[in-house]
Amino acid sequence: MEYKPAALVLEDGTVFNGRAIGKIGTTSGEIAFNTGMTGYQEVFTDPSYYNQILIMTTAHIGNYGIKNDEVESDSIKIAGLVTKKFSQMYSRVSADDSLQNYMDNDNVVGIADIDTRALVRHIRDKGAMNAIISSEELDVSVLKSKLKDVPSMDGLELASKVSTSSIYEVGNPDAKYKVALMDFGVKQNIIRCLVERDCYVKVYPQNTKLEEIKAFNPNGIMLSNGPGDPAVMHNEIQNVKEMTESGIPIFGICLGHQILALGQGLKTEKMHNGHRGINHPIMNLITGKSEITSQNHGFVVTKDSIADHSNITMTHVHLNDETVAGIKFNDRKIFSVQYHPEASAGPHDSRYLFDQFIDNMNS
Repeated sequence: MEYKPAALVLEDGTVFNGRAIGKIGTTSGEIAFNTGMTGYQEVFTDPSYYNQILIMTTAHIGNYGIKNDEVESDSIKIAGLVTKKFSQMYSRVSADDSLQNYMDNDNVVGIADIDTRALVRHIRDKGAMNAIISSEELDVSVLKSKLKDVPSMDGLELASKVSTSSIYEVGNPDAKYKVALMDFGVKQNIIRCLVERDCYVKVYPQNTKLEEIKAFNPNGIMLSNGPGDPAVMHNEIQNVKEMTESGIPIFGICLGHQILALGQGLKTEKMHNGHRGINHPIMNLITGKSEITSQNHGFVVTKDSIADHSNITMTHVHLNDETVAGIKFNDRKIFSVQYHPEASAGPHDSRYLFDQFIDNMNS
């Protein structure tokens, strides 16, 4: 099989050469790495990765193909893919297609056959930065010029690019609980976890006002994950702040967690690299128990800002770097976490948080 060459150029001028995978073309965005060893299809379709070029640290990607129902959204959301070894063929009997065809159909550009260990070490040391991949233009000077026009993730609003444009409903209308879900880029497994717990879920666009939510008369409000810088989502922050004053129980995940915190006057900051993988250790400070979690975020709520708010308690901490992993309101049935309790793919250690949300709705 004849392969086409491709080039990866980082914002600091570092260049990697490899072979083209996926669609022939050019793509750009912030480069990040995921340490998960399985679940690449779920990762690629996670809306939180929108506008990011993703490095998979697992050496072999594509070898089990793809299945049409193993998705977290309606299409691949990553801006580009970087791998060491990429398999055009797949061995899983139940697979529907190859990853190559899947990427080609969704217009996703990628590069393989590069030293991803060296690349990840470089990014880990230098921090998050923009990058460009091309399999149609190999002149590095041209690619560096194009890269200058790529906006920084810091200050970039992206949730509106992946949020639903219209309201839709999932589950049994006669279910015990009614949940209004604010879609900032929701993973479908969040909805599945709610439906499994006898919830009827109504999914709203990210800028929906409280008045419209109240018309549904929900038992609880879910604030979903999503991409981009939460600090620039001023309308959403104000909307969520009003929701916290409504008396309705609220559960926030990732971007939803950050927006919830910003509405209370807490602060967020961009991380050096972020957390992306399915083996991140968390400590529940309330129970004293540890959890292995799935994570995907480049921004975090600052610990110092929590200390200035007596109404907010930090409930979970990341054991690798002691960053904030969860908070709760002391006087309301409201809590949120920085990681993914729905974990698809990943461990199920944190599924109890959905049960906690159900308990809050019961009370």
